[in-house]
Amino acid sequence: MLDTSARLLALLSLLQSRPAWPGSQLADRLGVSPRTIRNDIDRLRTLGYPVDATRGSAGYYTLGAGATLPPLLLDDEEAVAVAIGLRTGTGVSGIRESSARALAKLEQVLPHRLRRQVAAIHDATSEAPENNGSNVDDPEVDAATLAQIATAIRDREWFRFEYRATESTPTPWESVPIASELIEGREHLIEPYRLVNWLRRWYLVGRDVNSGAWSTFRVDWTKPRMRTHRGFDAVPLPGGDYTSFVLRDVASTGWKVHARITVFAPAEEVLRRINATVGVVESINENSCVLVTGADSFEIIAVYIGMLGLDFRVTEPRELVRHLAVLSERYARASAAHDDVPGLLAREQQRDLLAHQSIHSAAH
Repeated sequence: MLDTSARLLALLSLLQSRPAWPGSQLADRLGVSPRTIRNDIDRLRTLGYPVDATRGSAGYYTLGAGATLPPLLLDDEEAVAVAIGLRTGTGVSGIRESSARALAKLEQVLPHRLRRQVAAIHDATSEAPENNGSNVDDPEVDAATLAQIATAIRDREWFRFEYRATESTPTPWESVPIASELIEGREHLIEPYRLVNWLRRWYLVGRDVNSGAWSTFRVDWTKPRMRTHRGFDAVPLPGGDYTSFVLRDVASTGWKVHARITVFAPAEEVLRRINATVGVVESINENSCVLVTGADSFEIIAVYIGMLGLDFRVTEPRELVRHLAVLSERYARASAAHDDVPGLLAREQQRDLLAHQSIHSAAH
């Protein structure tokens, strides 16, 4: 028979392995009497483990949620999975320190064989740069804010918060839907539905309690207010895909700077060259359209709009024009050392002309 300490650990492991256990089955598994099981359950409760019990012939024990977090038992696979997850978490803004502390505690007690597994997986994998296509720092996200939002989503409870971007964030253009009313610093009351992580940024998808409008909110611009304790009945998101909704909405509401650009090409051609997160395309006529786009800086927009490979004109803002001028001078200096530039330009212009004629012929 196991001694008391070993038996308590074995009992705790069984309780964690499935939602409910009849007392008789626990007694059989551990080779003790039902009375011993009852005494051991009381010992676990004294140690802080919230074990719930139902009485009667069909009674059972369940490991519930308590006011404090007691120690947990992990099997080998679970320990390795948690360690790998914590190593990944150390690269997520807002929870780096918490993840690092938890990882240090876990690795301190990992058996050597499991520590070798964790090290092997870590050494054999690579992490992408923290900043994907951006020349600004990743935003810091408060782990407590994420927890509050996740709790409201889980409990289907109204979420009240203040939404404010950084002081340098300009107000998006009035023609961009939703965005002009989001970045005003006023309070919002929404039905929260989903948290989406994309490009190391957290986004909240919610539905306005009053208007019923669906919106995307950057979590690092969110400051939760008092908990509402007001429940709601969930309404399906049109289309049902929260991730796709965020990717579309980010183009007009989720960036620090925005721009309107007239592109001298059909809207269909521009749409073929961008993804949903780059911007919203509005057709003007068969030969031109407007691209409403955004990024973390005007320099990024200046670079990416040049990568379209199409002629364009900046409608607004003037700040973007200045960045384009700087890039133009830089590219001119880089190409000045090559004698064959005029010939290259002529061939490029001829290629663009043929492509334009092909598109025009297809339209008719």
